Amino acid sequence: MINWTNADSLSAWKKLQSLKGMVSVAKELSSSDAAKRVADYSVKMGGGLTYNYAAKQVNEQILKTLAELADEAQLVEKYQDLLNGSVINTGEKRMVLHQLTRGQLGKDVVADGVNKREFYINEVKRIADFANDVHSGKLVNEKGEKYTTVCQIGIGGSDLGPRAMYLALENWAKKNGTFKMEAHFISNVDPDDASAVAKSLDLSKTIFILVSKSGTTLETLTNESFVKDYLKKAGLDTSKHMIAVTSETSPLAHNPDYMAAFYMDDYIGGRYSSTSGVGGAVLSLAFGPKVFQEFLDGAAEEDKLALNKDITKNAALLDALIGVYERNVQNFPSTAILPYSQALSRFPAHLQQLDMESNGKSVNRFGEKINYVTGPVIFGEPGTNGQHSFYQLLHQGTDIIPLQFIAFKKNQTGDDVVIEGSTSQVKLCANVTAQIIAFACGKTDENPNKAFAGERPSSLIYGEDLNPKSLGALLAHYENKVMFQGFVWNINSFDQEGVQLGKKLAKTVLSGQMDGALKAYARLLI
Repeated sequence: MINWTNADSLSAWKKLQSLKGMVSVAKELSSSDAAKRVADYSVKMGGGLTYNYAAKQVNEQILKTLAELADEAQLVEKYQDLLNGSVINTGEKRMVLHQLTRGQLGKDVVADGVNKREFYINEVKRIADFANDVHSGKLVNEKGEKYTTVCQIGIGGSDLGPRAMYLALENWAKKNGTFKMEAHFISNVDPDDASAVAKSLDLSKTIFILVSKSGTTLETLTNESFVKDYLKKAGLDTSKHMIAVTSETSPLAHNPDYMAAFYMDDYIGGRYSSTSGVGGAVLSLAFGPKVFQEFLDGAAEEDKLALNKDITKNAALLDALIGVYERNVQNFPSTAILPYSQALSRFPAHLQQLDMESNGKSVNRFGEKINYVTGPVIFGEPGTNGQHSFYQLLHQGTDIIPLQFIAFKKNQTGDDVVIEGSTSQVKLCANVTAQIIAFACGKTDENPNKAFAGERPSSLIYGEDLNPKSLGALLAHYENKVMFQGFVWNINSFDQEGVQLGKKLAKTVLSGQMDGALKAYARLLI
């Protein structure tokens, strides 16, 4: 039987509170056993990746208590319950099925008489058939010309995840001969965004993907109208240049204004939708259906590993538990995501939404106020750019901020140059290594301005290279990490009521029916 209880009612949680400040990572990584710790504190992930936590402030006693917490909170059992189709999203009374888009690890899930795994497989096939027809020239524009460009119109999870995944694989695809179409994205309701993108495109050879589950999202429909206006002014037939990713009941479905519509459902939240048609359409058009399937396979492999009850063999679960220890015992307020790969330039922005929109909650699954902190503030930038930006605060600021490094032994393009005896890629990896040790061990100096306290904990996810399978595994790792943390905190990680209030007030402003401070602020800008 699954029990949903607040974290502070669990005995392992209370035990964990007594282990604050127990480990000096500086001492651990300066000791004669440091090499053994680095070797031992590693967990194999999907997609050829490895999670290393040797620079985290944990030891065997803390790990044992975290394992007890995982068992007492029934974290893996709750994950299995989710996979079996239980209503985990209590706020919206929905199942949570994003893992089902890439594989089936539980029982058959049927909703409204439809087997959902079969539904997702069928939509992937429909997208693949459409993409293949576009690439082969079977589907062409008004002049009989092949399409060369795709542009996604969406906001939030309809933009951040797919954009991050596209950028992550763009150079890989070009190097490996699978680059089919250039992709662009329009998200912001700021007209300068749509204008700048539209003016940069050859509209006659562009397919626009409108992503809106309800078909009523204000920002997305505003940008759709903006783009349709551009197409009409160019003398183009909008129905030859637009497809939709939406629900089967939305006004965008079965609409003659669109070349095709591909379907999603209410069981996949926007920030978890990169492995659904939301990511599938743009990635299949850009790189081909085979690449998208490899991406799904990597995510599926990591999803399966997340079922292991041994936390030392389950990277997502262990990462989640260490994060809980850092947030609720060590009282660290933030986490920095530091990918040493330019291809992951927008990955921190996606994880920011994934984590903060999921676990930025102050009430439990039943709407009751909780008495402990939950999700951290997430931010980040690619290295080595970040080193010349906010690392100053990370090294010498008053707050300790846990760090998550992501790095690869090889770059995607294979292009490189030897300068002063080493390649650029070796220099990049040397910087990762140096930063981990610098953050952990610090440096003493007679001049306080040049002293580094150290004791900044970090983890490292690494692999040979960033490819579709490793990217899928990386994405699934973080999705599952966020899920497990939500389970610990007994919050609903799958709704986002905090997004709604501002949107409702914006509609009030636009209606003109306002007074007080809202009206006063509106007068400043409108």
